[in-house]
Amino acid sequence: MDCIFCSYLEKGPLIAENEGSFAIYDNFPVTKGHALIMPKRHFSSYFEATSDEAAYLDSMIRKVKETIDEKYHPDGYNIGINVGKAAGQTIFHLHIHLIPRYEGDVDNPKGGVRKLMKPLVEYDG
Repeated sequence: MDCIFCSYLEKGPLIAENEGSFAIYDNFPVTKGHALIMPKRHFSSYFEATSDEAAYLDSMIRKVKETIDEKYHPDGYNIGINVGKAAGQTIFHLHIHLIPRYEGDVDNPKGGVRKLMKPLVEYDG
């Protein structure tokens, strides 16, 4: 199997790793510090993760957030997972986007991830 994310385990560079997961900076970042958190085992969907793998991923999200906080000082975060082609997944090795957000990076951030596409339902939250 030829997986770009699996190859990072061999060649790096990594932001961090633990027993079941690892993190890299995104090669096509949305903002400064945009990171990807992935399981070491190759599978495509978050819903295939074991309880232990989910715990390793959660721990890694928190560790990488601390690293990004120290290096980039963001004002907020978006965390996202694309599961399946219909949801926009293009690399079928589970990866979690940890996207630092900065005051003023968009005109109106209200609604956060809800603004990724034209609303299917109106949201005035």
